[in-house]
Amino acid sequence: MDDPRLLARAQADRPARTLLHVIELAGVPDLVDPVMIAAFEGWNDAGDAASGAMAHLEQIWGAEPLAALDPEDYYDFQVNRPLVSIGADGERDLTWPTTQISIARQVLGGRDVVLVRGIEPNIRWRSFVTELIDVADELDVGMVVVLGALLADVPHTRPVPLTATTGDADLRVELGLPESTYEGPTGIVGVLQDACARTGIPSLTVWAAVPHYVAQPPCPKATLALLARVEDLLDARIPTGDLPADARAWELGVDELAAEDPEVAEYVRTLEEAKDATELPEASGEAIAREFERYLRRRAPD
Repeated sequence: MDDPRLLARAQADRPARTLLHVIELAGVPDLVDPVMIAAFEGWNDAGDAASGAMAHLEQIWGAEPLAALDPEDYYDFQVNRPLVSIGADGERDLTWPTTQISIARQVLGGRDVVLVRGIEPNIRWRSFVTELIDVADELDVGMVVVLGALLADVPHTRPVPLTATTGDADLRVELGLPESTYEGPTGIVGVLQDACARTGIPSLTVWAAVPHYVAQPPCPKATLALLARVEDLLDARIPTGDLPADARAWELGVDELAAEDPEVAEYVRTLEEAKDATELPEASGEAIAREFERYLRRRAPD
């Protein structure tokens, strides 16, 4: 990638600061060419595919918590209720719904990553994204990648359809992305991308299409597909852990369920035929080369 915003750069030392309106802030560290990756539970998260990808990244990269947005500002607790659990010490703990920010150091070819995982807010969306933009600005984030998933008429037996969009003209050209033509309702994913565009932070959104007839989470196949696309876009390797095995088990499980119902099996065959007819021209040398590059990247030593 030739865009200087995508190249690694060391940042000048600066003292730790405190961000306004953010709770549980442990201090703002100096980061190396950070990229922010975000996902939100709710309307933008079919099959928990996007939030599942974020949970995987937090675990596989050993992300360290940095901050959490104040839930009082953004959530209706009758819609997203706090959860009560009993800890190892036998004490009852109360967990409030919120959006958490964590840091993974030097995990993308030497770059740091700011991870944002939360729940789509119920109220004050503009203030919500303003806080996230403030965090991105304070940490000198060079790019924001937002993950989303939607229900669609797609067969579970074929590769998960993925769509990447951006409002940044330079990124669109650099990454060879099509211009989005969508018009209609949007979620917090669309609002965050719009806020990034208005403040000059390059951003893109990656969407995975989840079969609507198996909407029950989790959907590890879609989660794995999202991570693979992020790998391609950021030209970096992301460990997948148990996700490939989970994705295969998920597909076999859906196969068994579909086989028990002739109408569902016939519907899946119809979707397969439509998908194959549409994507036959897409089986190009470029697609094959992309898969080969991913294969080589996974074989490379850590």
